[in-house]
Amino acid sequence: MEFQNTTALSLRFNLTEEWRAAIIPIEVLNGKQELSRCSRYRLDVVLNLSAQGLNPGVDVNLTDLHQESCVDGWNYSKDIYQSTFVSEFNLVCKDQWKQPFTSSIIFVGVFFGSFISGQLSDRFGRKPVLFATMAIQTIFTFVTIFSPSWAVLCILIFWASFGQIGNYVAGFVLGCEILTGNVRVLFSSVGITLGFSIGYMLLPLFAFFLRDWKSLQLGLAVPGLLYIPMWWMITESPRWLLSQGRVEEAEAILRNAAKKNKIEAPDVIFGDPKEVNIQAKQQYNIVDLMRTTDVRNMTLVLFLMWVTMATGYVGLSINTAQLHPSPYLSCFLSAVVEVPAYISSWLALQYVSRRLSFVCILVVAGSSLYLIQLVPAGLSGGTIALEMLGKFALTAGVSLLYPYTAEIYATGLRNTGTGLCTTVSRIGSSLSPFLLSLSVYYKFIPQLVLGTLAFVSLFTTLFLPETFKKPLPQTIEEMPKRKSLKCPFFTQKEVVLNESWL
Repeated sequence: MEFQNTTALSLRFNLTEEWRAAIIPIEVLNGKQELSRCSRYRLDVVLNLSAQGLNPGVDVNLTDLHQESCVDGWNYSKDIYQSTFVSEFNLVCKDQWKQPFTSSIIFVGVFFGSFISGQLSDRFGRKPVLFATMAIQTIFTFVTIFSPSWAVLCILIFWASFGQIGNYVAGFVLGCEILTGNVRVLFSSVGITLGFSIGYMLLPLFAFFLRDWKSLQLGLAVPGLLYIPMWWMITESPRWLLSQGRVEEAEAILRNAAKKNKIEAPDVIFGDPKEVNIQAKQQYNIVDLMRTTDVRNMTLVLFLMWVTMATGYVGLSINTAQLHPSPYLSCFLSAVVEVPAYISSWLALQYVSRRLSFVCILVVAGSSLYLIQLVPAGLSGGTIALEMLGKFALTAGVSLLYPYTAEIYATGLRNTGTGLCTTVSRIGSSLSPFLLSLSVYYKFIPQLVLGTLAFVSLFTTLFLPETFKKPLPQTIEEMPKRKSLKCPFFTQKEVVLNESWL
């Protein structure tokens, strides 16, 4: 939001027109001369000089005068926004550092939300964590309207972002475990990602009609109420119930689903309940992600891939959001370009192996980012095209990485593993703004760093297992043996039949 300092106090005194025009210093910003937004010449000195009949710039050298902060406040432009966090809490001048810090609070909330909600979901179930975190997001998004101070606002933003990523991860894993085959692929790629894009595109529309930040916060909180009736529509994950030894509940869910779809369920769905209970006794936690060599190596490689994708996606999203002078149109265009990326990821999930998909994505992303520095200075369109190609690839990569991570981890670790990977990725998200600031030293440093990360991740991707058209692993012992995976809850004759139920 544009702002300028005020001189209301000076107008109460008998200042000459010359001094009233000169009381705010001139500063050079981005090669242009502008009136200072954060300081003015000391009013008592100016009053004295004006009373003596001295003229600024003629009788008095303005550079010799002492300056003081704008003690009378600021005027904020309302051409685009009626009010924002900045204008509400005066996050300008000496408090301008609070602007990026407020944005960082969002990533901090996401960081902890990813880490904690994943473990809670593996411990207490997908459904309760999904709705609990949705309630947290909705309530704290609404309560921010009543923030009495900037510090309280940051606390509320932290909890709102904590809930947002919590319900996203829990909902994603729940969908992956309830659905199967092509439907699961459709949900984990196009379904959840296009939903994200639609919300992304609706955001500037909301902001265009709700020009003050409190109305916008209210508009973002109200849709959370739509989840209330869904409590009776969404079931718990049968896979998670099986991992907890709750065979009867899992079987009841599948039989109910079969009844609604007019399908006759087999007499035996999960085999011997005693065997299921024996398997369910083994509980997993975050330590199991690093306990064995195979699982540890897969986890570390996934960490690198998540950081690469998150750093590139957030960094390029910030850059490509400057496509148009209108912030509303820029935000909308930045969201629209993701649609073809998500559709491409869906097609890749359907017809291409996982490792080959990531190899292609990382080659395109890394090459386009490296080639940007070779574009002649006069061809800005070429630079934009290559950067958009890089964002296209990284957006598709993020879309693929969620289902790929879910396919790698066993049921007892799936939410914890996905949540931890998402947590680690926030390190890259948080570093992206600082990475972009390095362009003051060399214009293409951000692109070179992102391109290098892409090629390093390309090499490590080759050490991950292939999960294309393979059933989800139920236990941690099955994770390194994806090629010979057999579900322990079925007999040899029931494997093909019962796979369709999960």
